[in-house]
Amino acid sequence: MTGFDRLDPALQHHIVNTLGWPGLRALQDEAIAPVLDGADAILLAPTAGGKTEAAMFPLLTRMQSERWTGISVLYICPLKALLNNLQPRLAEYAEWLGRSAMTWHGDVSQSVRGRIKRDRPDILLTTPESLESMLVSESVDAGELLNGLRAVVVDEVHAFAGDDRGWHLLAVLARLETLLGRRLQRVGMSATVGNPDELLGWLQGGATGPGRVVSPAIAGGAVAPEITVDSVGGVENAAKVIAALHAGEKRLVFVDSRRLAEELGAQLRQRAITTFVSHSSLSAAERRESEQAFAEARDCVIVATSTLELGIDVGDLDRVIQINAPRTVSSFLQRLGRTGRRPGTTRNCLFLGITDQSVLDILGMLQCWSSGWVEPIVPTPEPRHIAAQQLLAAALQTRRVPLSGWQQAWGELPLFDADGQEIFDHLLSEGFLEHDAGSAFIGSEAEQHYGRRHFMDLLAVFTAAPVFTVFAGRQEVGSVETSVLTDPVEGPRVLLLAGRSWQVTHIDWKRRQVYVETTDIGGRAKWSSAPDGSSFDITRGIRAVVLGAVPAGITLTKRATATLADQRLLRRDHVADDAFVIIRDQRDDWRWWTWAGSKANRTLAAWATDLVPARQKITAESLRLYPDLAVTDIRSRLAELRAARHRSLPAVDANAVQGLKFSAALPEHLALATLAARISDPVRASTVLGEETRIQITR
Repeated sequence: MTGFDRLDPALQHHIVNTLGWPGLRALQDEAIAPVLDGADAILLAPTAGGKTEAAMFPLLTRMQSERWTGISVLYICPLKALLNNLQPRLAEYAEWLGRSAMTWHGDVSQSVRGRIKRDRPDILLTTPESLESMLVSESVDAGELLNGLRAVVVDEVHAFAGDDRGWHLLAVLARLETLLGRRLQRVGMSATVGNPDELLGWLQGGATGPGRVVSPAIAGGAVAPEITVDSVGGVENAAKVIAALHAGEKRLVFVDSRRLAEELGAQLRQRAITTFVSHSSLSAAERRESEQAFAEARDCVIVATSTLELGIDVGDLDRVIQINAPRTVSSFLQRLGRTGRRPGTTRNCLFLGITDQSVLDILGMLQCWSSGWVEPIVPTPEPRHIAAQQLLAAALQTRRVPLSGWQQAWGELPLFDADGQEIFDHLLSEGFLEHDAGSAFIGSEAEQHYGRRHFMDLLAVFTAAPVFTVFAGRQEVGSVETSVLTDPVEGPRVLLLAGRSWQVTHIDWKRRQVYVETTDIGGRAKWSSAPDGSSFDITRGIRAVVLGAVPAGITLTKRATATLADQRLLRRDHVADDAFVIIRDQRDDWRWWTWAGSKANRTLAAWATDLVPARQKITAESLRLYPDLAVTDIRSRLAELRAARHRSLPAVDANAVQGLKFSAALPEHLALATLAARISDPVRASTVLGEETRIQITR
């Protein structure tokens, strides 16, 4: 019996006659048995690989055969826009069986929420933050509203797992299971990841039970994508190339920052290219208008940050263009998967490097990709601030938390570890929690720090810089950070936002609002960011390229070939086939070419304070050493470092704690320890110390 044969007959009918499918894809067929049998599962397939149907068709079948009632399936996504995009499709599938699907998130009106509470849908699409809001809300009886819940589907599960939102998601699901008194089936969906079995274990949240990774091989092998790398030397030249190529086609251009999205969008519009812009600092309405217009147009470009990396539908794409290198191979695969969806088309990506270094970064990432490597998804380490947030949220939910045995609300989830009791005691001693009669409840400090707008500050796990909302008349355009409004300028202050220039007419500092009008004067875009830098593996990929490797399955333009040759010549002293090098360059400076990634180099700098000066910019490729060291000094100190038993984590500036959300609810030393763990990589740093290293003078 095939998987298709086990589906509800009504589903079988509509798959063949309504969707017009000749059969199920391999993933969809193989997922039916484990999901129907109630096992937890991770479903892996490229973008547009049919993962939603692979999860929902067997769950809808269970819904019918087991006669589930009320809200029986939660469908969780990382983005509200993705929920809005998916809801009509899930609603159609549900309607085939006389069932329904609705959405609940921060943009959903109170009237719609009231309708959901009165006439519960069978499938509820939501975010982790909205789910936690239900748990703590005084106007929602979550135990009664969700008492029919049987399964949770987590879309884009990799986007949660490598971030603090993943810990938050697991903690909220654990509290929900405690509230309902039963275990929920968990089904996660993801594009290709490097460690699917570990990802399944993560999704199960420490519990043991049946689980399966479903990742069928594509029959006959996938058609090789068309990957081209070009070197263009600047944003203006990138705009010229994009404007000149692929006229009449729909092009999605990915960039690595909001500032670059705005600058490139403006350059393309100057060249009369129909251009839209999408990034997180634009208003939801502005993004929707851009994405809808792009979906309906043909000869146009949309310039986007990672906001369009996930599965939001923007119609059939002809081309993906990537400016510089994406941060991970996984991101590249997501973006590449946006193309080649129509019959007769091929997945494709054109890389445009706007600096010589970015061309190397692109090739290093592609070297990893061409060897079949994809990043493992690793949960963020030591999430003590999420533990503190969860204790406060649990106190809001239950009104009282027992002073002993409080950990039981989270079941087997390894969120609190050895520091849990210290965090709990700190919340009590500092007034975030108060207690009497053997239980704790929300205290005045928690209300002061997080109590505004019904504790919404407590329920949003991710942190953004303070921003001002930008209005053109009554229309919200987006948001900007304070510095772009306070930096000195000559003449009028002009912003670049949504790919257009806006002259500031008034700033309401109290309400944090900016009023603007359109202008032809060139505007300025600026947002702060703190990227991690290249990983160990991608930096090693760059080293391999400098040594002579060329990623398989790609095409280099003449300009990219020339840039690569120049870089290999310039960096010939930075690499060796048989060792890593420490060299004294022509300026008489020592530099240790570790090629280990930013986190590992930061860790080495903390370990080797007698070799590495503290005041330097840590890069992914190398570390500057003290210039007065002799060769014998370097050798002896490396030997001592290799033999050392105790090694320190990188020092963290106490001011940096302000960037860790909920740090106010932690003892300072635990907040600093969490940050130190997140900016370091002791495993890779130890790898570097074990590698052959040669000390030499520049040729």
